Amino acid sequence: MSRIVQVANFVTPSSGGLRTTLGHLATGYAQAGHEVIQVLPGSIDQDLWMPWGRQLLRRSQALPGTGYRVLRGGENLIGLLNQLAPDRLEVHDRTTLRGLGRWASNRGVGSLVVSHERLDRWLEQWLPRQLPLKAMAERYNDELAARFDVVLCTTAWAAAEFERIPAAQLVQVPLGVDLGGLHPRNSDSVWREQQLGGAQHLLVMASRLSREKRPGLAIETVAELVRRGSSVRLLVAGSGPMSAALERQSAGLPVSFLGYLSEREHLARLLASADVLLAPGPVETFGLAALEALASGTSVIVNRASALPEVIGGSAGRSANGRPEAFADAVVRELAVPPARREAAARTRAEHFPWARTVSGFLRAHNLPAPAAKPLLPSGPVLGGFRGNRQKAKAVPARDRRVRSG
Repeated sequence: MSRIVQVANFVTPSSGGLRTTLGHLATGYAQAGHEVIQVLPGSIDQDLWMPWGRQLLRRSQALPGTGYRVLRGGENLIGLLNQLAPDRLEVHDRTTLRGLGRWASNRGVGSLVVSHERLDRWLEQWLPRQLPLKAMAERYNDELAARFDVVLCTTAWAAAEFERIPAAQLVQVPLGVDLGGLHPRNSDSVWREQQLGGAQHLLVMASRLSREKRPGLAIETVAELVRRGSSVRLLVAGSGPMSAALERQSAGLPVSFLGYLSEREHLARLLASADVLLAPGPVETFGLAALEALASGTSVIVNRASALPEVIGGSAGRSANGRPEAFADAVVRELAVPPARREAAARTRAEHFPWARTVSGFLRAHNLPAPAAKPLLPSGPVLGGFRGNRQKAKAVPARDRRVRSG
């Protein structure tokens, strides 16, 4: 058994993809017989017992206007890691936590950093194009890759910026989706009719409502469809700093805001009852919401600039450039496909992405085995940390690995 410590930023109780990913990885690691500890930012210090292991929330600075808190890789965090004595360190952040790779190297601890965004494309969203953005991203990525044993990306699109360096220890492992909880059978025809309010087609956007996700494009797409005479209604699931502005933008349009859906069954019903999901973000590195829609039998319209065309494949939706006219064209063409065929294609594509495959790929990147599943401890968080006595695992030397695929 190895002790795996996961450290992440940009995780909140209402965040989506990263929180989901961390939960499934932790569960899979525990089932494979490993000890799992997560260290996450919080408003206060808490020590929680989860079904898969231990979750430590540490009081962290809030980022104004984002809803996020951020751990800093300073003495307090380093001191905590020294106490936890991991065998493997897994970092889900490339900003304030990138220095942890150097700590792991000095301690002889195997380290892995997950790239959940593509820096060169992200910089384009926020900085003037006349700056040397590509060179800036390459210098930053080169320094990051030098600090960790492995850089893990979830798509070829995300890995491309590291291949340019090139990063020697680069692994590609796709994320997964809950194929049991998310399924076309969750569709609710009565609820759907209530939400349609007389419209013919139900569109959905499930996203954090922040600038990089470009949610306004979904509203603009609805406006274009209405202008063309299409009978549609858009349901927006999610919250974020742009919520108020988007509600103002959608005034007079068939758009309803559901807020953050905390109950998974509500999200499952929403996704399975829709005709199409809109994923307008141009910098999505994987897009779990899109994959969750596919598992629910709902095809997806994605931004061609993102990694999502790679995720949806050739038959589970359509890609379009980031203009409302192009997104509207894609919606019209997708709705012309018979519903049963759309559903079958979406579900078939999602079945290529089980979480078990993701967990096995991550464990291989850690150079750890993935044995047969073991039963988990009783579910439900309990305050106060581990029950019983635990022996510290001895740190093992990091291996020089040059892995190319997971």
